[in-house]
Amino acid sequence: MCNRVGGSISILVLLLLNTRNCSASIQYDAPGKISFNSVQAWAVKLGTELYHFGEFITRKKEVQDSFKSAQIEVRDGEKLVQNMADDIRAMMELKISAVKRIVEAAENMAFDKQNEPVPEDFQFYNSKEMDEPYDDVSLTTTPEPEFNVDNWIVRPPTKSAHLQANPHFSNIPVNANFSSVHVPTNVYAWAPEVIKGIHWSEGLDTHFINNYQSDPTLSWQYFGSSTGFMRHYPAMKWRADPVDIYDCRTRAWYMEAAASPKDVVILVDRSGSMTGQRRDIAKHVVTNILDTLGNNDFVSVMTFADTVEEIVPCFEDSLVQATLGNLRELKLALDNFETMEIANFSAALTRAFELLEIYRNNSGGANCNQAIMLVTDGVPYNYKEIFERYNWKYETPVRVFTYLIGREVKVADVREVKWMACANRGFYVHLSTLAEVRERVLEHVNVLARPLVLQREKHPVVWTPVYANVTDPKVADYLWEQRERAEQKERFLSQRRDKVLFNSEKEQDRRWRITQMKQGQYSELGNSQYQLMTSVSMPVYDLRHNENITENVLINEAYWVSVTKESVEENGPKEMRIAKLLGVAGTDVPLSEIQALMTPYKIGVNGYAFIVTNNGYILLHPDLRPVFQQILKPSYNSVDMIEVELFDDDRGPRNFSKELTALRKEIIDQKTGNKVMNVKYHLDDMKRVSRAKKHYFWTGISDSPFTLVVTIPENYGRHRITPPPTDDIHRLSLTSKNISARQYLSDKWSVHPDWLYCRHYERTFSSPEEELLYFLERVAKPGWRWPAKPRPPEHHKNKQGHERHNNGTPETKDRNKVTNSTPRNEYYCDHGLMQALVYDARNTAWFNKSISDSASDEKAAEFGKQWPRSIDEVWYRRAVEQHYVDPLSYVYSVEINTDKFPLNISNAVVTASHAVFHGDGYKKAPAAVVGFQFKHERLSEWFENITSSCEHNKECVTCLSDTWDCYLVDNNGWIVVSEDVTQNGQFFGRIRPDIMTKLVEDEVYKAVHIVDYQAVCFREKKTTNPASKLMTPLHNFKIITSWFVSTTLWFYNSIALSLAQASSYSFDDDYVTPTVAYQSYENDEENDDSYMSKPTNMRTLERDFEKLVLINRTRPTPCDREMFLYQLEYSNLDAKLNKPVKDCERPFYAQLVNYTNMLMIVVDASCPREEASMSFIEATEVQYNESLPCLKHVHPLYRKQPTSCIKNHTEESNIDMCGRGSLPSSNFFWIIFSTFVTYHHL
Repeated sequence: MCNRVGGSISILVLLLLNTRNCSASIQYDAPGKISFNSVQAWAVKLGTELYHFGEFITRKKEVQDSFKSAQIEVRDGEKLVQNMADDIRAMMELKISAVKRIVEAAENMAFDKQNEPVPEDFQFYNSKEMDEPYDDVSLTTTPEPEFNVDNWIVRPPTKSAHLQANPHFSNIPVNANFSSVHVPTNVYAWAPEVIKGIHWSEGLDTHFINNYQSDPTLSWQYFGSSTGFMRHYPAMKWRADPVDIYDCRTRAWYMEAAASPKDVVILVDRSGSMTGQRRDIAKHVVTNILDTLGNNDFVSVMTFADTVEEIVPCFEDSLVQATLGNLRELKLALDNFETMEIANFSAALTRAFELLEIYRNNSGGANCNQAIMLVTDGVPYNYKEIFERYNWKYETPVRVFTYLIGREVKVADVREVKWMACANRGFYVHLSTLAEVRERVLEHVNVLARPLVLQREKHPVVWTPVYANVTDPKVADYLWEQRERAEQKERFLSQRRDKVLFNSEKEQDRRWRITQMKQGQYSELGNSQYQLMTSVSMPVYDLRHNENITENVLINEAYWVSVTKESVEENGPKEMRIAKLLGVAGTDVPLSEIQALMTPYKIGVNGYAFIVTNNGYILLHPDLRPVFQQILKPSYNSVDMIEVELFDDDRGPRNFSKELTALRKEIIDQKTGNKVMNVKYHLDDMKRVSRAKKHYFWTGISDSPFTLVVTIPENYGRHRITPPPTDDIHRLSLTSKNISARQYLSDKWSVHPDWLYCRHYERTFSSPEEELLYFLERVAKPGWRWPAKPRPPEHHKNKQGHERHNNGTPETKDRNKVTNSTPRNEYYCDHGLMQALVYDARNTAWFNKSISDSASDEKAAEFGKQWPRSIDEVWYRRAVEQHYVDPLSYVYSVEINTDKFPLNISNAVVTASHAVFHGDGYKKAPAAVVGFQFKHERLSEWFENITSSCEHNKECVTCLSDTWDCYLVDNNGWIVVSEDVTQNGQFFGRIRPDIMTKLVEDEVYKAVHIVDYQAVCFREKKTTNPASKLMTPLHNFKIITSWFVSTTLWFYNSIALSLAQASSYSFDDDYVTPTVAYQSYENDEENDDSYMSKPTNMRTLERDFEKLVLINRTRPTPCDREMFLYQLEYSNLDAKLNKPVKDCERPFYAQLVNYTNMLMIVVDASCPREEASMSFIEATEVQYNESLPCLKHVHPLYRKQPTSCIKNHTEESNIDMCGRGSLPSSNFFWIIFSTFVTYHHL
């Protein structure tokens, strides 16, 4: 079997060996010892036979001779990293250029059409309501069901369209002829401001399409409006799974482009009046504010009454970076504060201003915008003296946003709270229901955007950290809880169906295994349903200077009226000065596209490239593991590079060396440099470990927050193999008659699925192999050319088509015309990779012809299809590493066998691999890996035959004796062969911890400490009691009263906005527990009289029921896990192993099996097993004295602040709009309408 991948090949043969059993017919159990000479002879014989067998099967010598013509090229790391950075930057410029065109088009269209009335029959493609007709490709309209209340509201029908799966968009059904619109659940699509934006933005379709024609590699393009809707191209059906909580205004690409970074202090009133619904609204306000923060923002949440306290005590007197992990910690802590006493506003405001002043003076935190968010139900007065002292004398560096909570509010409260915001460049919001919180909280984003809008000229380009397509991080907790509920329901039903079976030990053991698998960390590395990406986005400004503004005003604390505000001047009324953010435009860049530009074939085996952000977080890295159990990890987008690049030292968890932190700082600062470091890294789903010296090269990617790093092994990474110039593909195709490069790939072969060989911009292919064959045929045709990579089209803001009059009015002639469109039949090919692939294929074309299918008596899955990633596969990487231990040795391995993932012994296979190097003088480089697979039972028979030999053993005591146990153990401590077949694939230290401990003490194996800083732990929730609660008449009266009050509030509040909005709120709050599908028990045993009054035997039965049936409810939480993985120490190994057996003091022999990575260990089973405490390979949680977010906060790491900061503008003082009442007019109408509908139905 031949698995070819350009630049590196792997040749594997699948065999089912049928060896003749020639073991002795008599088992010798006579007293005696196995001699050292016998063990040594067995090891030599087994190794020699395996070696010659491997040489014969793989034909390694002939493979090596095939590369005689290859050249050895020095791998220049500095040049390599610079070329990659240039290619990535060129790709990024293409994306930025596309976004710029969307921005300019949107600004011009809004200026021209924003005041145009929306036609009554206007229709648009609603992504959530779009149908997918398959029988008719023409565009149709589908009328919606009519209201049965005299048709009060007439909505035009929703457009539907034919959608077709598109490989370029992850096979999602799309229509590339137009865009569609997503409207959040809490936004009414036909509200005047919303539908107006949807109407004028329809013209963006032309620019979306032109962009896609100009750069066919573009992914999703979109415009997110400040009113909530998002227009995305191409059109698609929006699938809510499990529900739709998506709002573009809370996504990183929108938030970071809409305003410069910010330091935020949130003050929450916890005085005695903030109880009940007011407390719930306040919590929801804080949660929604936190949702608008990103990795470049810093935040502190404090509650205040008589004293001021941080919501998370360890965050005291500081701002914390708004990472997902820190925000989650703050949200969880919101459930803990209690309302009491009287609010001390003076102390709270003073504390907030002083904290922000410290960070302002030290240039810490975000070092840009600063804001105080005050959440309260009223203030005694306006505290003008505090603002004069801390804010006004410094030219008001801190904005103040106030959120007045409650329906019953005094006019004085409104006046004073609003004054606080208006006098400090902020915004005032009055909130009386939960459903309106999201929309009103987002007002602060528009206020922070005002300086950006007023300056007009600069459109900061923002690149986001890594994120997972449209998935909201808060869904992770919900999905996990849903899984546990489903498991709990299944346990109830199973126990009810068959109690005897359910309570049996066998069934409980089976369920324990399932639980262990559920909490597994490393069983699915690299297997994810999420598409990771980054986005580039830019703000879109409203080019108008003035506008009439309508707001709601509360009259006599009784009713609301709409008032149009105008500024009164000497010459009469005039429109109000405005600075509106229209929204944000952007496009996605899948990380797979960036990874393809890193040319991994040039980096070589066991080398890799990764990208680091300005915060030190990983954007792309081969060890970035964002998913567990197909659910996003809670802190997946804030994994620090220092947490994946592990320095090889003996330091404890999070005790990072100065050398490593210095390297990190150099990389974050985007300097160009290189450094050699000793590192350790895990393999094979964290079951194996390697240590090596690696050379790091890095350089910044210009005009971005990213730094590219390339790391290559110090020994074999210095050189690489390249084809000779005479073997050019196109030249060979033209000079060799009737010979095509395709002929070299006529049999079993595969290519690396993630590498970019050639890409066609229009055609799609069923597999990478099919695409490669297509291009190999084209190479042989006349007129072939190697196209250069696409370059960004020229984009000049002030050229014709983008000019503006002096008064800000845009010209309309030839606006945003797109040039340099890429023909759809164009393509790109990596000349070097294609050349290397064909060279490898030509040199090994003979291999498959020499292997007959008769070598196998059973058909197995094709190896190359199972493991197509060649140099990235574990067997390939280990073979190359082993070459520097012993250039003649083969690496043998079996599948891992653990409690969580038992090995099916009958189907187990042994994989043997060997690296082929090509040398030229003192230079050499890995050229290929050859190997073979055969059934595990055949190796067991081979081992048994040799270890049953009586040669060098007068008493003929062999491994067949009951008093001796024999093993083959690989270089990482995993059992390859054992007499007990159930032990195969297990860790030797688990079977014989006493022997493994001695091997570690003798430095035969080294225990390597590995810390997984991306782990997830499962925090148990408090257990509950299944006893029933005593129902008294008073309790029944309470239920009736509660029902009456809640029903009244439902008519007055809940119908106000829509059932969908209520649904959005309940799910949007991460930590509100949804209704369960089974019985919930809420009384503790200690406090439940009815439980304590039960007979003892009844209580025992219920305790047994809880133990067997009720699961431990958990919440996935970021944590650190540590483990010890083991590696064979080859240095001076013979001296360590050549030790005699000393009765039971050292009851074993160990010998290296020649030409392999295996030890033969022979143990005297008659000796009692000693107690041994060794560190097993299972990962255990690292126990710190504080929570992980607190620990990270106390020991902060260096970060580089974003370069763009626009926080002030002189004209902002002319803007008078600084507050809004509780109910917007559109929603007020819907309250009346919904109430009428309900009454009509009743």
